[in-house]
Amino acid sequence: MDQRKEQWSSKLGFIMSSAGAAIGLGAIWKFPYVTGMSGGGAFFLLFVVFTILIGLPMLISEFVIGRGAGKEAVSAYKKLAPNSTWPWIGRLGVAGCFLLLSFYSVVGGWVFVYSGLSVQGKIISEGASYSEQFGSIVGSPVTTLIGLLLFTMINVLVVSSGVQNGIEKANKYMMPLLFIFFIILVVRSLTLTGAMEGVSFFLKPDFSSITRESVLYALGQSFFSLAVGFSCMVTYSSYLKRDVSLTTSATSVVGMNLFVSLLAGLAIFPAVFAFGQEPAAGPELLFMVLPAVFSQLPFGQVFLALFLILFLFATLTSSFSLYEIIVAALTASGKRSRKAVTWIIGLVVFIAAIPSALSSSTLSSFTIFGKSVFDATDYLVSNILLPTGCLLIAIFIIRKMDQVLVREEFTLMSPQSKSYYPLWHLLMKWVVPLTIIVVFLNTLGIVQ
Repeated sequence: MDQRKEQWSSKLGFIMSSAGAAIGLGAIWKFPYVTGMSGGGAFFLLFVVFTILIGLPMLISEFVIGRGAGKEAVSAYKKLAPNSTWPWIGRLGVAGCFLLLSFYSVVGGWVFVYSGLSVQGKIISEGASYSEQFGSIVGSPVTTLIGLLLFTMINVLVVSSGVQNGIEKANKYMMPLLFIFFIILVVRSLTLTGAMEGVSFFLKPDFSSITRESVLYALGQSFFSLAVGFSCMVTYSSYLKRDVSLTTSATSVVGMNLFVSLLAGLAIFPAVFAFGQEPAAGPELLFMVLPAVFSQLPFGQVFLALFLILFLFATLTSSFSLYEIIVAALTASGKRSRKAVTWIIGLVVFIAAIPSALSSSTLSSFTIFGKSVFDATDYLVSNILLPTGCLLIAIFIIRKMDQVLVREEFTLMSPQSKSYYPLWHLLMKWVVPLTIIVVFLNTLGIVQ
């Protein structure tokens, strides 16, 4: 088997880096506001079910494809299915990552701006309206574009140098710190007056609030939060040594992701109800609630600054993986310079992200099917392209890939996983593709 020269140094490094790729804006920023817009507890339950029954098998599948081929996304499918159209799955992933970066980088820019302002002590203030504060920041074309530029520059500088050494080492320390600060935030949020109403909203299912669109959102969020569907994890696992269990690693990543999502909900929704804010506020929800909660803590300015810096790091580790799949695909032949390719991609991503960055200011009146450029891109990526990518990968790994190799990768370094293999195979053969198809048809109103 051909192996790429770059490899993770350890199982822990791979797990933490994969978790870092998954645990970013998906779990911390997007999950709370999508849950708030989609009915709370019932949505959260659907999300958990989809993550375990659909997301986990998909994550294992991408790991199997990546290490089984020892190649980045596009080349992996070329090697496993030569002279076929299957490499288009990898190309779809590259295109999808580019689109995802075009709005993800905008939010990364917001986090960057908030981090900078919090370090200067300019976020928390007496009598401040944090919703108006957010509106003034994202409503400023200059501020949003500067944030976007700085966020893009950090990605380019790191990815152009190779991400393994920096990301792997930093993740071992930064991700645990993020967990610790989240727990502090949860404890304070739960002790606010009126917090239990938020806990009930988040954890008590009310299925009357579930719509066709919210079911699609739950499925899309399970993919988005695990970074599956665009073959990012195919690229990451191609750097993995053969002394690591893929199933154990995938389970660890999913477990950490669900735990962070739970913490995010318990940190945000009790505070939302305690401060009388609207849970369906949308993408700005996190930026309105965090300052309000930290303002109730001793040394709140310091804690907010530290948390936002860690949040920025988690956001970056996710965006690194998105850049990596594009860079790895375009430099696979060895004929192009990694640095040159990364700088070009960074420039193109920055230009492509400008419409989303201006969605709350200059282009606020411009809509696509009733949605802003930012929201339309988010919807296309999360609810159309990611499920489509997952459907194609599910078909590929069962119908096209060598099943001897699949079983070997699945069970390697984990003898007990042999007993789980038939269940995983059943899920990938029938449950995953049929669920994706049925949810799509239901959303279109074809299946009731």
